[in-house]
Amino acid sequence: MSASIEKELTIKVSRVSIVINILLTLMKLIAGVVAHSGAMVADAVHSASDVFGSFLVIIGANVSGKAADQNHPYGHDRMECVISIVLANILLLVGLGIGISGLEKVIAGDYSHLAVPGRLALIAAVISIVVKEGLFWYTRIAAKKINSVSLMAEAWHHRSDALSSIGSFAGILGARLGYPVLDPVASAVIAIFILKVAFAIYRETLDRMVDRACDAETEAAMFKLAASYDGVLGVDLLRTRLFGAKMYVEVEIAVDGEQPLRQAHDIAVRVHNGIEENFPLVKHCVVHVNPLSCPDCLQER
Repeated sequence: MSASIEKELTIKVSRVSIVINILLTLMKLIAGVVAHSGAMVADAVHSASDVFGSFLVIIGANVSGKAADQNHPYGHDRMECVISIVLANILLLVGLGIGISGLEKVIAGDYSHLAVPGRLALIAAVISIVVKEGLFWYTRIAAKKINSVSLMAEAWHHRSDALSSIGSFAGILGARLGYPVLDPVASAVIAIFILKVAFAIYRETLDRMVDRACDAETEAAMFKLAASYDGVLGVDLLRTRLFGAKMYVEVEIAVDGEQPLRQAHDIAVRVHNGIEENFPLVKHCVVHVNPLSCPDCLQER
């Protein structure tokens, strides 16, 4: 899939997320204020952070999709990782803010002043759960299609919002059944879900920023493909690394050292093209040719 198509899909998905999250934020905020639910107001803040996150994803898609230039000869793919880190930071701050607020009310010990949430808050929570879970799957499918780490981070942002709405629903229902403390408890539970997602995004993004190797299954498939070409007598080395949402591959192949340079070069080109064509996420592949001139070695291979 071309970079332009990936960019268009990312922007399309993010725009849908922005519109829906703005509507959800307004609905939750109004429901939380009118129905006197702190958990629903906290949920509204979480949805508002989703709107900001979607704008960041759009910015990241525009920057990471820029062509390579003199100062960035390998492109701008790692900007996706930067955006993911920013999204994780937003989730971290939102989670801490909601959690501290909820815990302060729980620790206070006096729950007599806590208002009982109205039915409107319950209805808003149910709507949010259904809509946000749908957004999660919509965004996740698009992220997997283009292997976008920032879009996947946004998908998990939606899932954390759905989980937080479930917490809101449980807390609001409990408060309406005569346990008002459950509303701030729900806020604290929501914070835990948000923080968990934030740390998951940190972990995945850092793996892509420190040149982690591709999974063993992908490397084995590349090794088998490189060794299958005529003229390749062996694969001496195969190394991979993740670079943002893309892969970089380095291969060393052994060929007959007695053949002309042109023939050895042609073999290397076939291996290079084969890997890039069969593994769409490979942005760049380098093939190094090692001469193998020992007759005994040739027979062994």
